[in-house]
Amino acid sequence: MQARRVKIIATGKYMPSRTVTDEEMDARLGTPRGWVRRTTDVAIRHFAGEGESASYMGARAAEAALAEAGLDFTEIDCLVCTSGTREQALPSTASLIHRELGGEMSGIPSFDIDATCISFLVGLDLMSYLVEAGRYRYVMLVSSEIASVGLNWSEKESAALFGDGAAAVIIGPSEQEESAIVGASIRTYSKGARLSEIRGGGTRIHPREHNSQTETDFLFHMNGQAIFKMASKLLPGFVDELLEPYGLNMGDFNAVIPHQGSAMAMRLMRKKLGISKEQLIYITPDHGNTIAASIPMGLHEAVRQGKVRRGDRVLLIGTAAGLSLGGMILVY
Repeated sequence: MQARRVKIIATGKYMPSRTVTDEEMDARLGTPRGWVRRTTDVAIRHFAGEGESASYMGARAAEAALAEAGLDFTEIDCLVCTSGTREQALPSTASLIHRELGGEMSGIPSFDIDATCISFLVGLDLMSYLVEAGRYRYVMLVSSEIASVGLNWSEKESAALFGDGAAAVIIGPSEQEESAIVGASIRTYSKGARLSEIRGGGTRIHPREHNSQTETDFLFHMNGQAIFKMASKLLPGFVDELLEPYGLNMGDFNAVIPHQGSAMAMRLMRKKLGISKEQLIYITPDHGNTIAASIPMGLHEAVRQGKVRRGDRVLLIGTAAGLSLGGMILVY
């Protein structure tokens, strides 16, 4: 299989102004002091404050990526929002980010790709083909997530995990460079479709039905143990299937950037997949689970901290509601 000559040109990130510590979460959840840190390993997460909408955060992350790339928004050929949450039902969050960036009459196409926690990975996979084909030169992918508004505070273990924030990545053609997307795989096992969900808000349970009896339908629900059990069975075979055609094994990667689902998920990945501590990009303690933004945030931090350099082989991997698995091999 031929690698796609597509390069990650720049990354950007935006974290909301409000910092929430594990002590604050213990108080909010009514748990003993230290419970949140022991259970989740999240010491700090950020919650969106006044004026920090998903489109606002996404635009700020996009501006940071544009500045790094030395590009103006008018030079972007397509804007894709790759998020698991939406700012509103209509229009797409991408169009709202587009407006926030001052592109009202630019005509730059924009749309959303939603595969929950692996939305960025799926968006990068799909859009890279359009870049390689010459349909677009520069594509901006933006993941902007506000999990905090939908937390079910009675489900303490999941509520303690999440944080808000945004990340942006600009991709373009890799012209006579080593950078490339080597391969990718997405798999969905819908037996687990109800293990992580928000039941309300669509046509099945419309917002007009929102009342005290249906309130939990509009909040996040996750059966963490069941997801853990499914993922632990599926991940090793999935990764073997991804790597085998290229003759690669886990030791061949300079860095592994996973969806930061939880500390338990990170331990599972390390043990089941044989990922070394040095390889793993682990940002959970000071970010929490930022849904689809977690992989591009991990990439941004890995590059910023010098853990990923040009020419390094990187593995992106994650699980998502659905239940879906995603993986990508790339040379940064």
